[in-house]
Amino acid sequence: MSEDPAARPEESGPAPRAAPREVWKKGGRLLSVLLAANALLLACALISGGAFNKVAVYDTDVFALLTTMMLLATVWILFYLLRTVRGPDAVPYRDAHAGPIWLRGGLVLFGICTLVMDVFKTGYYSSFFECQSAIKILHPLAQAVFVVVQTYFLWVSAKDCVHVHLDLTRCGLMFTLTTNLAVWMAAVVEESVHQASSHSASHGNASHAAPAPDAERAGGQLGGHCPCDTVTCRVFQQGYFYLHPFNIEYSLFASTMLYVMWKNVGRVLASSAHGHGHDPSPVSPFRETFFAGPVLGLLLLTSGLAVFILYEVQVSGERGHPQQALVTYYSFSIGCLGLMTLASLSGSVIYRFDRRAMDHHKNPTRTLDVALLMGAALGQYAISYYSIIAVVVGMPRGMLGALDLAHALLTIVQHTFQNAFIIESLHRGPPGAESHAHPPKEPCLTFANLDALYTLPACPPAPRLVGSSPEGPQEAVAVILAPRSHWRRRCLKDISLFLLLCNIILWIMPAFGARPHFSNEVEVDFYGYSLWAAIVNICLPFGIFYRMHAVSSLLEVYVLS
Repeated sequence: MSEDPAARPEESGPAPRAAPREVWKKGGRLLSVLLAANALLLACALISGGAFNKVAVYDTDVFALLTTMMLLATVWILFYLLRTVRGPDAVPYRDAHAGPIWLRGGLVLFGICTLVMDVFKTGYYSSFFECQSAIKILHPLAQAVFVVVQTYFLWVSAKDCVHVHLDLTRCGLMFTLTTNLAVWMAAVVEESVHQASSHSASHGNASHAAPAPDAERAGGQLGGHCPCDTVTCRVFQQGYFYLHPFNIEYSLFASTMLYVMWKNVGRVLASSAHGHGHDPSPVSPFRETFFAGPVLGLLLLTSGLAVFILYEVQVSGERGHPQQALVTYYSFSIGCLGLMTLASLSGSVIYRFDRRAMDHHKNPTRTLDVALLMGAALGQYAISYYSIIAVVVGMPRGMLGALDLAHALLTIVQHTFQNAFIIESLHRGPPGAESHAHPPKEPCLTFANLDALYTLPACPPAPRLVGSSPEGPQEAVAVILAPRSHWRRRCLKDISLFLLLCNIILWIMPAFGARPHFSNEVEVDFYGYSLWAAIVNICLPFGIFYRMHAVSSLLEVYVLS
């Protein structure tokens, strides 16, 4: 009997095995990352190879790979939903910071637009079914199924911290993430090919080594062209090209949410884990603002839409006026970027007087947001520095060169100050979480017995008591009214909404076809069309993604202010 107590700690001690489990956690992550890296490199090689005439890789090969990847990812998602999460204690924790409602809402919105794009794409390829491979029709159908299943999966499971099938779940999440990145790369390449073809047709650059148009690649494997000469076919073709930006953003939104899920696999959250959440307050979105930010932002949004339409008409018309269109475009962009820079700088100055404590809790979602903001900004930084070198060294004369230089410099400054403002905002605690630099005073009364209320020390401000119930004991609740919204908080909300609306218009203009980089001959003459097209086509997708990711982050900043 005396040996049982001594033996019991050895038999019931699973705690020493925590260290090996942590080691294999890293091993499982490494395995999933290696799987994702190999799949992504294969997709990247095939997609990039299929974009050029001299490489014997056709779009049917790319569609076959993407269709296979999407079907495999769909099978794993169904297994996760029907088998993994239904196990006992499969999801003991849920990350409150992961998958905020506006991110999932944006995913649903972009997913619906992607489904419409798939309908247009299916109609386009069905218009000349006789000379097309069946995989071109199967691809948009498979993508539609993938989008529906994945959107539902991310809506219901984005906050999961899974504790079963750890390695399989990690590999499945990374493979699904890789599938979304492959779809994103294919859409970016197809958009770049379309833009290059349009520019070659309008400027006579067919002799350049540009990517091949879709019409040439469409029938390359079958030995003939597939003419799109009906009105219905052209409507479908133009429709799915204009919906490409939504497909691109959907893939990137899904990739970010999948990465956070991958980081949360096997994660243990303390029951008392705290930190600011992502639930928006149920009040009017403009109730706690001065209305200056939303009004000025909406004014710039509508003005930007007018400038964008005017730019497209003047550049693409038969009697185009690219010089006048570029002056209008650059003038609006310089004014918008200047106001955004001042707004971001004002927000950073306001934070110097903010007494809210910094939130230092572990938050994979915030870490990813900061990394994506810094990484995606590099694309626009690169284009701006190339433009600065072309203008300064080439020394072009006229107003256009000065506008180009001012636009490039302001783009760099605006990205820098906006990133600083957003990153500091994401690390601030919620309203009321003030820093405890000084020892707190005596705690205020929140619950008391009426008979003992006047025997306690006074507490400023005095609480307002609610009358007690005649049926129960003599109890009362002290209702302490929240102070009115401080002017700093209102200014931060105005700044967040203003920057959000400005980033929306700066996303719309390049995402839907505005390419002043090619209409402006300064960089084209300095670098040559082929090199400048490669720079823009590689860097611009990151700049476009930056704007939409900044919108998501600024919406979070607005809610947390």
